[in-house]
Amino acid sequence: MNKKRILIILSIFMILFAAFLAERKIIHKIIYPKKYSEYVTEYAKEFKIDENLVYSIIKAESKFKEDAISYKSAKGLMQISDITRDWAIEELELDEIDIFNPEINIRIGCWYLNKLYKEFGKLDLVIAAYNGGSGNVNKWLSNNNYSRDGNKLYNIPFKETSNYVQKVKKNYENYNKIYGKKGTN
Repeated sequence: MNKKRILIILSIFMILFAAFLAERKIIHKIIYPKKYSEYVTEYAKEFKIDENLVYSIIKAESKFKEDAISYKSAKGLMQISDITRDWAIEELELDEIDIFNPEINIRIGCWYLNKLYKEFGKLDLVIAAYNGGSGNVNKWLSNNNYSRDGNKLYNIPFKETSNYVQKVKKNYENYNKIYGKKGTN
């Protein structure tokens, strides 16, 4: 009788533990959602960007609010500046656009990330340039106070950009844990 009772209690604990793990994964997916996945999947693939990075940036930039506007007037899910919007209109040969349209915003954001990858080639530098501007990142890379080798930033002088890089990298790490390394699960 004692062994049977122990087995029942052990079984209950195992069921509760399994439920806890399942519940935890559900909670993580709520905290790290994959909203607008049809656009993220399409444009991440077109511009050769990891989907999880796109979600990580959207989460950091707008928390998935498509009508978000920053104090610097960047707009939409991926917080596209007017300068980047105008550059994208020219490069992508777009007509009049609504930058708050999730599809347009994500397309331009992925296009811009692709441009930054071509310029910098490293995740940390791409994230820093997305927030602080590629001109600033290039200046920092050529300054011994911020880069010892011209290839990596050891110190970012803009606190906002430094914090942003850490936030996006943390989001990215969590998206990779929850959804898999390339974000396609």
